[in-house]
Amino acid sequence: MPALVLLGAQWGDEGKGKATDLLGGSVDYVVRYQGGNNAGHTVVVGDQKYALHLLPSGILSPECVPVIGNGVVVDPAVLLSELDGLAQRGVDTSKLLISGNAHLITPYHTTMDKVTERFLGKRKIGTTGRGIGPTYADKINRVGIRVQDLFDESILRQKVEAALDQKNQVLAKLYNRRAILADQVVEELLGYADKLRDYVCDTTLLLNEALDQDKVVLFEGGQGTLLDVDHGTYPFVTSSNPTAGGACTGSGVGPTRINRVIGILKAYTTRVGAGPFPTELFDEDGEKLRTIGGERGVTTGRDRRCGWFDAVIARYATRVNGLTDFFLTKLDVLTGWEQIPVCVAYEVDGRRVDELPYSQTDFHHAKPVYEMLPGWSEDISRAKTFEELPKNAQAYVKALEEMSGAPISAIGVGPGRDETIQINSFL
Repeated sequence: MPALVLLGAQWGDEGKGKATDLLGGSVDYVVRYQGGNNAGHTVVVGDQKYALHLLPSGILSPECVPVIGNGVVVDPAVLLSELDGLAQRGVDTSKLLISGNAHLITPYHTTMDKVTERFLGKRKIGTTGRGIGPTYADKINRVGIRVQDLFDESILRQKVEAALDQKNQVLAKLYNRRAILADQVVEELLGYADKLRDYVCDTTLLLNEALDQDKVVLFEGGQGTLLDVDHGTYPFVTSSNPTAGGACTGSGVGPTRINRVIGILKAYTTRVGAGPFPTELFDEDGEKLRTIGGERGVTTGRDRRCGWFDAVIARYATRVNGLTDFFLTKLDVLTGWEQIPVCVAYEVDGRRVDELPYSQTDFHHAKPVYEMLPGWSEDISRAKTFEELPKNAQAYVKALEEMSGAPISAIGVGPGRDETIQINSFL
């Protein structure tokens, strides 16, 4: 049975939550494999809208087991708050499983994140201030706190004290901030132990055994390809690997077990935070996209920067992820434009560039080369098949498919769970 990776093919916010939710009834496990509560998904079920920040979107499918993998960084307060919020709305969250090897975001991580970003001033990255980067930094520096440490007070205290020995020096001498007391951090973290204990297990073993038993496992990435710390628009990136390779390291499932890799593409382009964005619009069209598309970050609450579709980025995502399919979202937002520009290449220092520039300097100076495609005015939200779309909308989809390098197997024509055209099955 298949193991599928579903990930963002742009800068995040492409509509991964909806795509995951649509597959939720057909899969047995949905696994978050990286990121933290800096990545949000909005899922609309009937007349109910759910904003998920840390939990896998599969939490809304009763038949599905949601899993937080070892590659995720977990803020326990946020996690418990999100679980309580869903329970109050009648959602069963008892099936959730959390890797004991996932790292914990502590109070000192959020403090370090905020003071560091403030210190950078004009050079700031645009982080969410939620402690994600400092937690991943501690993980790589081998001074991190893992979920399993909550259940051994001696180990937890040793690790917290060791981490604060260094961080308090930085806070006091560089940022002129008060030292953080280890006892307070340990006491807070221990308060989460009993609340989380029943959720924690060896998820790597569990997922491999599930695949051995012909279960369907869906790996859900947060953020997007261009925010990958290795393959994104560095340094304006996240601190983990949302690309397909991250699904393996963030879950403990080997690459030979993955059957399909599905990229989520918005019919235009958005990003949140600082960094280069060749097709960004600063005019009425940009504001129209933002308003019609409801382009505000689920987790951050920040307005998203909006621009036209960028086929160069889509081709890059196909290449670095080995994409087998695309899910194109928010096609309905483009209804009403007489003509729709699509970026097919860049101009860099007077020369045409058809692939993503290798150097940061070239990408910062890249100017979009547009091809104009005819628009449509008909309402497409009720279309159930590709043939029911207006001819110009069909042509737009086909053009994006050809430019992007992988087949478009599903199209979002509205925010609802049922407002999707499925061309080819993902399973």
